[in-house]
Amino acid sequence: MVDAGLQPRKILHLDLDAFFCAVEELLDPALKNKPFAVGGSPDHRGVVASCSYAARKYGIHSAMPMARAVRLCPELIIRRHHFGDYMKLSDQVREIMNSYSSMVQPISIDEAFLDLSHLPDDGVVYARNLQKDIRNNLGLPASLGVATNKLVAKVATNVGKASVKTDGYPFAIQVVPPGEEAAFLAPLPTDALWGVGPKTAEKLAAIGIHTVGEIAHFPLAELERMLGQNGTDLHYRSLGIDNSSVHISYETKSVSHENTFARDTHDEKVLRVNIKEMSQSIADRLRDLELFGSTVKLKLRWSDFTTFTRQRTLPEPTDEAKEIESMALQLLKTHWKPGRKVRLIGVGVSKLRPPSKQLNLWAWNPRTFEKQERLESAIKTLQKRYGKVALHPASELKVEN
Repeated sequence: MVDAGLQPRKILHLDLDAFFCAVEELLDPALKNKPFAVGGSPDHRGVVASCSYAARKYGIHSAMPMARAVRLCPELIIRRHHFGDYMKLSDQVREIMNSYSSMVQPISIDEAFLDLSHLPDDGVVYARNLQKDIRNNLGLPASLGVATNKLVAKVATNVGKASVKTDGYPFAIQVVPPGEEAAFLAPLPTDALWGVGPKTAEKLAAIGIHTVGEIAHFPLAELERMLGQNGTDLHYRSLGIDNSSVHISYETKSVSHENTFARDTHDEKVLRVNIKEMSQSIADRLRDLELFGSTVKLKLRWSDFTTFTRQRTLPEPTDEAKEIESMALQLLKTHWKPGRKVRLIGVGVSKLRPPSKQLNLWAWNPRTFEKQERLESAIKTLQKRYGKVALHPASELKVEN
């Protein structure tokens, strides 16, 4: 639904098809057209992170236990993930998207919205060109939805992918013309909408609502009585109304890492080693993001599957692995009783912000801008390689008599 007095927006939703698998095929072309999955070992409680379209014909899907996936397809090839390669290619896709518009909102490593309202041609023209650029330059498949808002564009991508009957990547492009949003959504199941999870879908089905169109025609007052504010939101979404903007900044709120053990463990040495390794991984990621964190969280899952989390705030924000590790170990010592078996352990850092400005010695001087810029670049390079303790202002040095 579009206000007749306003120029319709041109919003694209991009989804990299089976992204992890597509990257793995670039790394090993022999995987092409074969049933394979990216994820953990079937003998170590691994799950499927992504699977090829050839594997999906066997009923395999993401989040499925890898052991079950192997039972469904005994010849299934299993690949461990290569997150470094995924991140690198995701960044390269982002660069291509940025060449079309400065208004790009990443949703995840393989999804994003683009606002192309400022460009003269129809959105489908840019969708085709973007899909072709990503395929020709990076060898990656992508599907896109084109609509006047984010809600309908994302649903369009899903509908487009589902409508393509192929054993390979769909390379779908689905366009919803301005004014046809409600008609496009009407025949779809209720869970096609944002905000309709399994529980809400059950509540709607209980009163005879099974499609988005039936939500649109149901009395608004009754929806509000049954679902509160969510009922109001669903009413407008069912009509294809979404005025949310494409946010051009993507704020990282936390960085975390966790590990599920092959067998439950009460070995303190194993727990401490895991904390050490995860703290280093988190510190490396914080430096890549150029962020410091203030709060350290420890997550433990016991043998009975109950999950326990505790967090504590550091005296000063940090990106140092040792400081993160030290706080996580303190939390472990306080809240874990020796002998109690652990199924999963995780460490996270939140309350992130950019690092504070350096002391006045390093402050920017407008009269020596280029020299200062080169100095700060050199400092950043050294600190990234050797740690932030690699360089200090001379005033901080202790002089021994």
